[in-house]
Amino acid sequence: MIQNKAPGKDVSIEDLKEKFPLAAKKNADHFSSFDVAGVSFGKEFIPVMAGPNMVENEELIVETAIHVKKSGAEFLRGGAFKPLSFPYRSEKYNETRENGIKWLGIAKKEANIGIITEVMEEKYLDLVCEVADIIQIGSRNMQNYPLISEAAKTQKPLMIKRHYGASLRDWLGAAEYALYEGNNKIILCERGVSVPHTHRDSSRFLLDLQVVPAAKELTHLPIAVDPSHATFWRPWVESMTLASIASGADSIMLEVHPDPSNAAVDPLQPIDFNDFSKLMEKMQKTAGVFDRKVTHV
Repeated sequence: MIQNKAPGKDVSIEDLKEKFPLAAKKNADHFSSFDVAGVSFGKEFIPVMAGPNMVENEELIVETAIHVKKSGAEFLRGGAFKPLSFPYRSEKYNETRENGIKWLGIAKKEANIGIITEVMEEKYLDLVCEVADIIQIGSRNMQNYPLISEAAKTQKPLMIKRHYGASLRDWLGAAEYALYEGNNKIILCERGVSVPHTHRDSSRFLLDLQVVPAAKELTHLPIAVDPSHATFWRPWVESMTLASIASGADSIMLEVHPDPSNAAVDPLQPIDFNDFSKLMEKMQKTAGVFDRKVTHV
């Protein structure tokens, strides 16, 4: 058990009993599993969520949905509501909001694929729930407890992304708010943390793969990893994706775009359709080493 040497960062036995008893494992073999749109989370299968950072237009999101589904992805990711670090938008950036949700719904039908998308404000929950199979709570809202609680009350599965400055203790605390509302379909997602050195000037975060086995020592919830946001650098996505599977990740989220260099948001990190197909094959082989699999194809 992790000793509470640095209160607020490490997790004590008292925390497991008093702060997040619902998120804590009951015993060493306690791991939750559940189905979302017919796809299992928390078992030997490792669902892949893939798509663009932002829903740019109908044609792009439908094209992407069809391709990632064909390559073995079970869920299409795409943001209609997008938080940015600063309020200034480039000429390419056009938050599609209600239209983006509508286009995700079209893509869902065209490709017969599950949808994960982010909600930023409580007033848009009903709209997002019309198409989303999984509601994403973004890293910047990880400690927006009223939003998490209201999203959990919908009983839709939630994926809570770890804030880039959050400890494991903070992250489990966010999950506890969702579990407290009676929603047991919660996924935790590691997406990179802020550190003094990231090995590239353009990289903002460092992928914390140690948090995957560390979290699994403490919580029964499935752990996903987003190597795209974490690396912020396309050439590193493949190796960090495979490393994520080796670390024990229960799901993988990837940015995929038909023309990555011209993506409206974060053009340095998405991979194209061809690279995604090749990566899925490598992921399947890597997962097999650990008696798991990433695709039914």
